[in-house]
Amino acid sequence: MNDAAPAPTPAPASRRARVRAPELVGKGGWLNTGGENLTLADLRGRIVLLDFWTFCCVNCLHVLDELRELEEKHRDTLVIVGVHSPKFAHEAEHRAVVDAVERYGVAHPVLDDPELATWKQYAVRAWPTLVVIDPEGYVVAQHAGEGHAHAIAALVAELEAEHAAKGTLRRGEGPYVPPEPVATDLRFPGKALALPGGGFLVSDSTRHALVELAPDGESVVRRIGTGERGLVDGPADVARFSEPQGLALLPGGEVVVADTVNHALRGLDLATGEVRTLAGTGGQWWQGSATGGPAREVALSSPWDVAWFGGRLWIAMAGVHQLWTYDPETDVVEAAAGTTNEGLVDGPAAEAWFAQPSGLAATAERLWIADSETSALRWLDRDGVVRTAVGAGLFDFGHRDGPAGQALLQHPLGVTALPDGSVAVSDTYNHALRRYDPATDEVSTLATDLREPSAAVLPAGDADGRAHGPGGTAGAEIVVVESARHRLTRLRLPEEAVAVASVAHRTQRAATEVAEGALILDVLFSPPAGQKLDTRFGPASRLLVGSTPPELLVGGAGQDTALRRELVLDPAVPEGVLHVSAMAASCDDDPANEYPACHMHQQDWGVPVRQRAGGATRLPLVLAGLDTTGADETG
Repeated sequence: MNDAAPAPTPAPASRRARVRAPELVGKGGWLNTGGENLTLADLRGRIVLLDFWTFCCVNCLHVLDELRELEEKHRDTLVIVGVHSPKFAHEAEHRAVVDAVERYGVAHPVLDDPELATWKQYAVRAWPTLVVIDPEGYVVAQHAGEGHAHAIAALVAELEAEHAAKGTLRRGEGPYVPPEPVATDLRFPGKALALPGGGFLVSDSTRHALVELAPDGESVVRRIGTGERGLVDGPADVARFSEPQGLALLPGGEVVVADTVNHALRGLDLATGEVRTLAGTGGQWWQGSATGGPAREVALSSPWDVAWFGGRLWIAMAGVHQLWTYDPETDVVEAAAGTTNEGLVDGPAAEAWFAQPSGLAATAERLWIADSETSALRWLDRDGVVRTAVGAGLFDFGHRDGPAGQALLQHPLGVTALPDGSVAVSDTYNHALRRYDPATDEVSTLATDLREPSAAVLPAGDADGRAHGPGGTAGAEIVVVESARHRLTRLRLPEEAVAVASVAHRTQRAATEVAEGALILDVLFSPPAGQKLDTRFGPASRLLVGSTPPELLVGGAGQDTALRRELVLDPAVPEGVLHVSAMAASCDDDPANEYPACHMHQQDWGVPVRQRAGGATRLPLVLAGLDTTGADETG
């Protein structure tokens, strides 16, 4: 289908294409069910929404938030089941999945599928993917990416009416059993800021608050925020946040908070505890939205960290794979680096690609960036050029020290500038603190046996640039946010690096075998029932295609409006990754409605492919609709 095709006419409910849903299996078992193992038979009579997610993926976290209202409204008919399908090696650890379910407030059953068994049964190709199963056990819709909550809500209402009339709808309490709460001062803290007086301010992310700690890093001085999810300004005992992360001190003394799930920047007056909104509308940025303007009139997307550099506040905009800036003097925000395409491409800021930048640290000449999904350490210089120090791409990661060009990280979330000009990397999924030295272009390991370190700070007085023993850092203290141990951990930087056995990984997703040379890329999109393609301002869709390595694609790379494209692959490059970014817009199809609601559907795919004789000549990717390619048709 392409942008010139007419919107399809929705089929009557009784003729909806249906595919028998495969069973739900996963070696890791079930969470949030009170120890019970669920089957599709247990869920018969309920509408089931499978959410294929992985906790590293910010788009998956967006979908979790999108689904909260739907989940609450249809709690007696709809069962959401999270199918956790890991990308990184760490995400295949059961304990890590347990932590993630609590960390992100997942209030429905979750199947831990470390070997991607259910992922493969449902022919899923992207995180996130949503699959709707009707009360009789048939798949009736599939959606990849974000922005589908409205369409799914309409489908759920339609299925409720249809199956209530047929007598096949079963209402009642679902199988969700919440875990027992745990009493700790911090719960999955995200970032920390060393305060001028010697204490620390910590984003207590899972509890939607900020916590000020004494200089010992343990004693609680005060809490800022009620602990309830929300976007509310005011005094410390009234203000509300939603999974706050990064913290930075402005030159005037105000603290800026990256209020991640509120898609906002908040300001904290340390003296009074008063909180105000600095930037963001509270809504998420979508393609086509403004990329700059008055700070409180421009939408943001999952700001994860903030840092002061070059006279402006820089924002790691994880949700759209960009860096933005905020100027407190003019009260303006604007996109400053990155194209919104996900990947690892260096060059001028406007042309660079990032993949969930999640940590920032500034020196006089460089803004260091922890680019988490590419497992990379990168930097932006004062000339506006992005470069990579460590990292190979979206699917290569591990724990390897040595020359930076060969070193490997695993989903780092934080970076810290050290006094001697080197940087410490919070190598989150390796449970380690790593060091990159620009002078030698070498990577080493400073500490291991941490638990998901997400940031690190130098205590006040240790960031003044003075030397600390051999190499300029040995003996200095650093305070690490051990997120999955719910604490700050004080370490002394060692005189010698820790020896660690090298480990290299590639994502366990199997490569798709495709024919040599020609390949039809087909992004499937059907406007949801009651909607049509939104062509008011031009073409309703966009398709961008690239590859790693770039030499894989001889023809078909670049951007156009049609969702179907002929690609030409170079047989001399036997395997690689196709990077596909698709977007489609739809609006309510009601001529009587002068102001129809419009919706944006978008997804990025990274598809590993391998060329072989006899391979597939067509690569279908479902943006929205139901792809039955290779499945058993039963209705």
